[in-house]
Formats: sequence, C-alpha cells, structure tokens
Amino acid sequence: MYVVKRVIYIVLTMWLIVTATFFLMKLMPGTPFDEERFLRLLPSQQATIMAQYGLDKPLGGQYLQYIDNILHWDLGVSFTYNGRKVSDLIRMRIPPSALVGAQAILVGLGIGLALGIIAAWRHNSIMDNMTMILAILGVSIPNFVVAALLQYFVGLRLGILPVAFWESWTCSIMPSIALCFSPLSSAARFIRTEMLDVLSQDYIITARSKGMSRMRLMMKHTLRNSIIPVVTIFGPMVVNLMTGSLAVESIFSIPGIGSLFTDSVRNNDYPVIMGLTIFFSLFYITVTFLVDVAYGIIDPRIRLAGNNSGA
Repeated sequence: MYVVKRVIYIVLTMWLIVTATFFLMKLMPGTPFDEERFLRLLPSQQATIMAQYGLDKPLGGQYLQYIDNILHWDLGVSFTYNGRKVSDLIRMRIPPSALVGAQAILVGLGIGLALGIIAAWRHNSIMDNMTMILAILGVSIPNFVVAALLQYFVGLRLGILPVAFWESWTCSIMPSIALCFSPLSSAARFIRTEMLDVLSQDYIITARSKGMSRMRLMMKHTLRNSIIPVVTIFGPMVVNLMTGSLAVESIFSIPGIGSLFTDSVRNNDYPVIMGLTIFFSLFYITVTFLVDVAYGIIDPRIRLAGNNSGA
C-alpha cells in the first residue's frame, strides 16, 4: 500500500511540474528562432515552420499535444540542435555529468564519513578541530572557486592534469575534486554531530558500563543510529552532483547535462527545457523514494511506525 501511494504521489507531482513548467516556459521573452532570419521568410514559410514544431496551435492545444507525446515517451525535437530528438541529446550528455558527479560523491562521502567518525571518536582533540575547520571551509568556499584554483595551479602551473575539455578520464579528475568538498564537509559535520548525540544516550552508557569495547560500540551501535541524517542529505546531493554543476562544467568545458540546460534556456529551446525539467524532476523524486526505502532498512523502527500509522 505504501508503494502504491508513493507512485500516485509521483505521478501527480510530475503532472504538476510538467504543467507549471510548460506554461511558465511560454511566458519567456523571445522566440526559439533567429528572429532576423525568421522575419525575412515568406509568411507561408513561417507558417510551415510554426506548424512543423506545433506552434501554430492554441496554447491549450499545444499543452494537450505535449502531454500526449510524453505519455508515448516522446519528448519532441530540439529547435536549435538541427532537429535532433531531445531524448538523444539528454542521453548523450548524461555520461560526463554522471561520471564527474559519481566520483565526487564517492570521494566526498567516503572521506567525510571517515573524518566525522574520527572527530567523534577523538572529540575535542586536534583531529576534531581540524575536521570542523575543513567542514566549514568546504561549505563556505563555492565549488567554482575551487575549480578555478585547481585549474590554475594543478593544470596550468604544474601541468599534472588537463586544464579543460573532455578527451579522457583524466579530464574528470579536477572537476570531481572541485565538487567533492560539499559532500565531504556535509557528511563530516552531520555524522560527527549525530554520533556525539548518540554517544550520550542511556543505552550507549549502559553498553559501555557492561564492558563493551569502544570500537565495537562505535561501529555496531553508534554509527548505524547516526547514519540516517547522512542518508537524508545524500538524496538531494546525488541529484545535484550527478545532473551537473553549471559553473564547474562551464569552467572545465564539460559537455554535460548542465551546459545543455543553460544553452537551451539561452536559446529558448522549449522541447529541451521541458525534457530536462522532466528528467531532473523524475530523477529527484526517484532518489527521494529510494532514500525513504533506505530509512526502513537502516532503522526498522521507521518501517514499524509506518505500518502502525497505516493500520
């Protein structure tokens, strides 16, 4: 029953997002065509182009036609990319953004969790203070500043890694490093705070009084009960990083999905804007659903509470 309700919510949410985006998009100034060239065409040629893209119909008719196309998994064709299918453009741009984002998440969360656990283990020590300083810097410094610094010192001055473009796997290293500081600092702060809170609970004190080793106490009881806040931030973080950072992709000239979105907005490419909106929204909702499922796996009490409330 829970899954059925969530699926219904997902469908309703997607419909609201598509509807709102469609009508807001139509309010954008300008047209998807080169106005100077378009106005030079004969009226019959203009009418043919408008009919080709379905822009000759009333707004309500365009909306109904678009909804029908979506139900048939047809996102339309691009106005500015030589009539290429929107689905093909998105499919082509996903791999670079996904690679950079996945590497940033793995490195950031891995190091962040390790630092947070060590900071909680060695509370009020030098390691704890250094971890908090790093976490504050990671939140305070924008990723595009880190990207520019890496590009200058590592790429230009040292010549260790490619400065930009997308020619090999090495081109993804610096963008991933620039993006990993945000998940690293967030994971370190959250896991440290939660573990310190859990360590002060009565059942932890009781387990410690019974002679349980500190290592076993931290790994078996404390970490599992502290991981839920990290799972909470993990969902939006995955979506943000794996769908591309606009600034970082621009700095490193990555042909990812972020640059596709900015180009489509700049050119008023309605089908691409709509297609990317649907992709982003569906990805975010799916990840949120998986996070909810992960809650029940990590903490069975959440699953029990949900069953009891449903009863």
